[in-house]
Amino acid sequence: MNNIFDLDDSPVQTYDNISKLKPAFNWLDSLNPQQREAVQTTDGALLVLSGAGTGKTRVLTTRLAYILSEGLANPWNCFVVTFTNKAAKEMKTRAQDMIGSMVDSVWLGTFHSMCVKILRKYADLAGLKSNFTILDEDDQTRLIKQILQAEGIDDKKYPPAAFVDKISRFKDKGLTPAKISPEFKGNLTTIIYEKYQARLLELNAVDFGDILLYTLDILQMHSDIAEEYQQKFKYIMVDEYQDTNVTQYLLLRLLSQKYGNLCCVGDDDQSIYSWRGAEIQNILRFQKDFPNARIIRLEQNYRSTKNILRAASNLIAHNTSRLGKTLKVADHSPALLKENEPIYLVGTYSGEEEASFVASQIDNIHRQGLPYQQMAVLVRTAAQMREFEDSFIREAIPYQVVGGPKFYERMEIRDMLAYFRVIAQPADDLALERIINKPSRKIGATSVQKFKDYAYAHGVPLLQAIKQMCAQKLISGQLLNAATDLTAHFDAWQNAIGLPLDQLANQVMEESGYLEMLKKEDSVESAGRIENLKELVNSMSDETNYPTLSDFLEHVSLITQTDAPSLLNSVYLMTLHSAKGLEFETVFLPGWEEGLFPHERTLSEGDSNALEEERRLAYVALTRAKQKIFILTAYARKIFGQWQNNQPSRFLNEIPSECLQIKNNAYTNAPYIKKPSYMPSYRRTSNTQSAKGTRVYHSSFGYGTLMRIEADDKCEVYFDKVGRKMIYGSYLRKV
Repeated sequence: MNNIFDLDDSPVQTYDNISKLKPAFNWLDSLNPQQREAVQTTDGALLVLSGAGTGKTRVLTTRLAYILSEGLANPWNCFVVTFTNKAAKEMKTRAQDMIGSMVDSVWLGTFHSMCVKILRKYADLAGLKSNFTILDEDDQTRLIKQILQAEGIDDKKYPPAAFVDKISRFKDKGLTPAKISPEFKGNLTTIIYEKYQARLLELNAVDFGDILLYTLDILQMHSDIAEEYQQKFKYIMVDEYQDTNVTQYLLLRLLSQKYGNLCCVGDDDQSIYSWRGAEIQNILRFQKDFPNARIIRLEQNYRSTKNILRAASNLIAHNTSRLGKTLKVADHSPALLKENEPIYLVGTYSGEEEASFVASQIDNIHRQGLPYQQMAVLVRTAAQMREFEDSFIREAIPYQVVGGPKFYERMEIRDMLAYFRVIAQPADDLALERIINKPSRKIGATSVQKFKDYAYAHGVPLLQAIKQMCAQKLISGQLLNAATDLTAHFDAWQNAIGLPLDQLANQVMEESGYLEMLKKEDSVESAGRIENLKELVNSMSDETNYPTLSDFLEHVSLITQTDAPSLLNSVYLMTLHSAKGLEFETVFLPGWEEGLFPHERTLSEGDSNALEEERRLAYVALTRAKQKIFILTAYARKIFGQWQNNQPSRFLNEIPSECLQIKNNAYTNAPYIKKPSYMPSYRRTSNTQSAKGTRVYHSSFGYGTLMRIEADDKCEVYFDKVGRKMIYGSYLRKV
């Protein structure tokens, strides 16, 4: 458990002549006409559509300073919120440069830091004490696990992390247990949600979702308190409005009811977080919610070259759910002084060749004088990082992974490596302790201590101690069954050590139950962990460099023991989601292939909204670069050790051909600029029955038989392995 510091609620300082600030600064002189208009529009609802690199933070902070300098409000009457502590700190620093210590009296911070201030004041109305504790995700998972155990529910069959994720989504949508529809009351998730909330109250604790949800509930249920804050906040300003969830949206609407001075700054084209609750409709329906609202578009980009902006604008124009704007190079942008290079489109044969090409280019560009920290490799999934990390280490290129641990330091990778260590060296007690109950085998800490005591007393390794205790019936019941099963598995895996490493890895992942555990969790995070395990298998399929399991484990040990690079001079390696808000001189974008980007989950669902979010992610990717972009595709990649051919991403067809230059082409007749062959195999015809019985293939579900085609191009398919599914015809291939 951890506490966080909430904002000081001490009496605010009085400022008598705020307007005297005005002549001391020429804030407006540095703004372009659209930015100036956004700053000076202070009455009523305002939506500032701020494209990538158009200076939205400058607009927000200058608008705050302008309101105070004009005497339109006192500092404590301004409510300015954003999403991350980093963004809030940057905003406060910039505002402080303009208005000095006055900024300390502004309600400026993250949504959570603002709401925790209100919640501590009125905690009793939520059934809490004001000194409540705030749980982190690990605390939440452990608490859910305790509840499941108390209810006699198998946490192996119903993973606690899945409940944490689903409960968080309820809270994102403003749903307390009491507000959930009656038809879902008997649902297991709803039942656990109710018990979880009750237990939190007993502990005088909240999670991060509760901070917002309880605050909203208090304001909705107590009109006097709502009126207090509506009167207090004359001006409300919101950064990154496209990332708000339903609860945040309802809070903002409620707080702005008295004055209506709500200024939202955001970019619908950069809404990429639906998987964690963000609701793009909040920004798309702004004018409907506020009929008299003004919309100001910031389209002058101060970051990227003309060619990059044209490519990004043309690509995002293929989305239909957007308010629309077109980026252009600002008159005084540093980008005007740069060479307007094409976007380099690089075809490689494999993922390994792709990573080697990127490493060689980074080395060449660095030799020409560009610091490492001005370059970034942005991948769609964390699993892609492994080959780049190996390549960077091999070429002595310093790098840092942003937004998560390095590949071999990730939890699921370390867990699986622990299995492999015990197989290769049965006396590795540390490795066995790590995974003895992963996945859950009902071998608790007390049982593990019994095994360790026996091992110490008899001078044998832990695995041998478990075998001996089983043979001598020194343990019984469920523990005996679990321990016997575990040791039998290790015996079988050690006998299979002569198999190709990728086959052995697949066998261990399946038979240990680890892969099934992640599948049952069924969350965005677990899906990413599965992809990382697939990449681990791929790394083990290199029989030339790693002929034995010991060779592979030695390679991993040498990598993980490498000294950490200097954070001040290293290439950035991160996912596209982590890159939002950052900028670099040169950007490498590997893996632009169907099934990888756009991701196969998007394609298999046949959801046009999900595909549009993938396209927004591509737009974010392109607009991270100031000057130079390399987009890369690989003709073939290994998935769980098996080669899979890939089509180039459809997004490449949405970039004007004159923006692209094919720098290295490993394909024969590469379908880059022409329409690639992923285009629909099926379209509805007047004789839909003629297609019935046709054999088809889907990238995720495999082979199946077409049963019928509906009017909206949806096909009912009976897949050989997963049964009946409804799939858009555009994602099926006739076989």
